Amino acid sequence: MRTLVAYASRHGSTEEVAVSLAEQLHAAGQRVGLLPAGRVESLRGYDAIVLGGALYTGRWHRDAQRLLKRVRRDLETRPLAVFALGPRTTEPADVAASRAQLDAELARLNVLPDLVAVFGGVVDPRKLRFPFNRMQASDARDWDAVTAWADEVARTFGAGGPEHLVVSALQPEPEPPPAEADERRVAARQRV
Repeated sequence: MRTLVAYASRHGSTEEVAVSLAEQLHAAGQRVGLLPAGRVESLRGYDAIVLGGALYTGRWHRDAQRLLKRVRRDLETRPLAVFALGPRTTEPADVAASRAQLDAELARLNVLPDLVAVFGGVVDPRKLRFPFNRMQASDARDWDAVTAWADEVARTFGAGGPEHLVVSALQPEPEPPPAEADERRVAARQRV
């Protein structure tokens, strides 16, 4: 299984989660490409996609939205897992509100992922402009939840995954994408 982990990150915290997910999928035996969503032109060469983006004032990162629009046809034959970083806390009401925002964005894009997760977000006032640079610093990412979701993605997208994974398995072997360097980087990080 070759999985693309794509991310849309303005300040780096979503990228950090994407790197963690890619490393865990690699450790579970999947071949993994890791790319910013803005650099992905097609899903050629990939069997599945994991796409993450931050929620900013109720909107999912623009690069994540654009990627889904670009690869809409490819998604008909590949499983999709989506995650977002958003709430400032992991309180159930905050996570539910962020999940509702993400669900609304996905519905607007007419996309129904196989798996969806919302993780706590990061506020680093030093990286923000006024008035957001007056917010209190916080990091609500739950790395145990990220690990558990990576395990769920690996189980779901591995052998015997969603039905449409069988369809993509019947297609001719695709050419490898230009993300081989990113795959080697993930493999190298595993050895460290």
